[in-house]
Amino acid sequence: MSQSTEHEPSQSASASDRSPLRRDVRDLFSGGRLTVIPRKAARREQLLAHLTETLFAVDREYTEPEVNDALRTVHEDCSALRRYLITSGRLTRTRDGRTYRRAATTR
Repeated sequence: MSQSTEHEPSQSASASDRSPLRRDVRDLFSGGRLTVIPRKAARREQLLAHLTETLFAVDREYTEPEVNDALRTVHEDCSALRRYLITSGRLTRTRDGRTYRRAATTR
């Protein structure tokens, strides 16, 4: 599992050019680390979209520790980020909480 380079928000010019929202989230990061989790829902949704796209592969299952490890690459409060990703519907989990998946996007 090589996710070390996937979380860098400004690594790929082509990724930045795909969406103006991607450029907007860059100011939330410093040195590849998230400096703040936005309080405003719309801004937080932009961040969650970015994290989902950059940290989690489509059609792959993750354990909770794997989700936490991926989120810790950008911010120490992995629990809050994981909760936001679940409540926003960007990640799904099984009833027993053992398996997480990136949700199919409708956007």
